[in-house]
Amino acid sequence: MERSVDFGHVLVVIDYRTGRVRCRVPGRSPAPVPAPRASWGSAEHPAGLECPRAPWAVSAAAALATVFAVKGAGPRSTAMHRMTAVVRTAASTCRRPATPEQARAAVLAVRRAAWLSPGRTACLEESVAVVLLLAMRRLSVVWCHGVAPDPVRLHAWVQTVDGALVAEPGSTRSYTPVLAIGDRRDH
Repeated sequence: MERSVDFGHVLVVIDYRTGRVRCRVPGRSPAPVPAPRASWGSAEHPAGLECPRAPWAVSAAAALATVFAVKGAGPRSTAMHRMTAVVRTAASTCRRPATPEQARAAVLAVRRAAWLSPGRTACLEESVAVVLLLAMRRLSVVWCHGVAPDPVRLHAWVQTVDGALVAEPGSTRSYTPVLAIGDRRDH
């Protein structure tokens, strides 16, 4: 499944089956140019500085371990597809929206667990783990994956069902959502 965002000066195409990102610059070449080596993002936030309540901490570690297992359970070229499939499955089990406080507690717990994690934990892993953590309690948030131009950068985050960012800096608003999972209008 491919999604794209046209910023006028660059068209960014993301293939969610392979995780491949391409950029097409108008007037430059008819064929898409590979995007700079895509980092699936990171953002500035006070990771691990706030301690979550103990019940969230153990579940957060389990959710993060699940994310690492899913991401590593097949070819690297299809890891993004596996991650979005897990988010869709988890979102389908949720019965009620998480409150902003519950969502924030989940994000902080996952960030804290990430400090102790031996694996790479950036926004993709973190946001998927938050969705899983909340789904364990049948609570929903909207998982978002977006792109920002100049330079082209990718970011994944969660927000409440009413659209409020959860424990994210205001700069996250500079990303155009390309894929949102968990929203009733799921696009």
